[in-house]
Amino acid sequence: MRHGEENSQNLTFYRTPQDAMEAAPETLAYVALLKPDGMAVVDVDPASDKYGSVVGEWHAEHGDQDEFHHFGWNVCSSILGGQHAHHHNAERRYLVVPGIRSSRIYILDTGEDPRQPRLHKTVEPEDIMTVAGYSRPHTVHCGPDGLYVSALGAGTPDGEGGPAGIFNMDHDSFEVLGRWEEDHGSQFYAYDFWWHMDANVLMASEWAPPRLVENGLDVSALVNREYGHKLHFFDLDTRRQIQEIDLGDQHQMALEVRPAHDPAATYGFLGVVIDVTSLASSIWTWYREGDQWKAKKVIEIGAITAPVDDVPEIVKPFGGSVPPLLSDIVLSLDDHYLYAALWGIGEIHQYDVSDPFHPILASRIELGGMARHTPMTNGRPFGGGPQMLELSRDGKRLYGTNSLYTSWDDQFYPEGIPGVMFKIDITAEGMRMDPTFHVEFPGHRAHQIRLQGGDCSTDSYCFRA
Repeated sequence: MRHGEENSQNLTFYRTPQDAMEAAPETLAYVALLKPDGMAVVDVDPASDKYGSVVGEWHAEHGDQDEFHHFGWNVCSSILGGQHAHHHNAERRYLVVPGIRSSRIYILDTGEDPRQPRLHKTVEPEDIMTVAGYSRPHTVHCGPDGLYVSALGAGTPDGEGGPAGIFNMDHDSFEVLGRWEEDHGSQFYAYDFWWHMDANVLMASEWAPPRLVENGLDVSALVNREYGHKLHFFDLDTRRQIQEIDLGDQHQMALEVRPAHDPAATYGFLGVVIDVTSLASSIWTWYREGDQWKAKKVIEIGAITAPVDDVPEIVKPFGGSVPPLLSDIVLSLDDHYLYAALWGIGEIHQYDVSDPFHPILASRIELGGMARHTPMTNGRPFGGGPQMLELSRDGKRLYGTNSLYTSWDDQFYPEGIPGVMFKIDITAEGMRMDPTFHVEFPGHRAHQIRLQGGDCSTDSYCFRA
């Protein structure tokens, strides 16, 4: 076996963010494939003769019915805290892969051969709906006491009988344990979530009900401000909503939640896709002040202009304005840099957020985009725009893919989005595209990336340095 590909991944549990940053670098990346659905394993070891190549694949038996989105590990560094502290039998071994359309969850075993995941178990949609009352599983996070999975749908087969929310699974047997919330309060939509464990609070964001997601963006619903625009706070012990922050209904699709990695911190970042009054994307800092949680817009990224003939039909009603469509953010483990993917205009931004209330744009890269179609630095064409981002634990390598969700892809990039994975090196001078790293996934689109041994959006840490 190659270095870092041990059967047991117990050595990839880290007490502190600093421990994780100083650990051996990743040698493999796992990439969710769409249309048809599957999982690709990519060699990311620069010393390997297979560097930048697909070295393993797994394909779902249901073709393109599942729509893989945000998957995660069965356990991670959070297991070092809580009632399961020092769980000697735990291994970062299984990938928990939800199908957002099918409501099916696949458990993939990477333990026997990390390059060839094999199916360990399938959790059927009936199990999730019967036990938890939810459907359309979206995001997986590993907590100290089990798995947490957010769901966009609830209550009825069409997923419209909400409120949507979070359910729990056992991280050993993968049994669905039930609904997490005891009291939703005012929360109705769901999307992403994370927590400040030391503060005993969970933060949850909003996208939309299934009818406004599955068939593509509903422009009339967007204009009528029917997508999510709130951030919710829950007590981790009582599982009850304790506060809601409404960003204002012009801020549509409050999606990615990225708390500070310092376990004693009580702030983080929230990405908002679009302001319907200006088409701008924005990033907000939430923070605790006394016994109240607050949020402040700290970054705004405006639309760009382009000839109307150069943009897809869905954007033409906006005239010559092209919305950035912020689709992902990722925070470095030292809480110093925040990276933002602007899927609509084809840009990646690096911000210095060492002062989380006054971010500074440190560098930017153009890549793809609805109007520009900027090629790779090696001259190869790039379909779509930078969509999902993942950062290495040491903060030196940023990986990305280009597909959002198949029905949305078809609206904003009707020419097609061939699946691609790229890599950016993080230097003292800023971001630099690696021209030697260009992974193609023929016949597939590509979405979420997870790195072997963890990454900057997988683990939560229980101890300070």
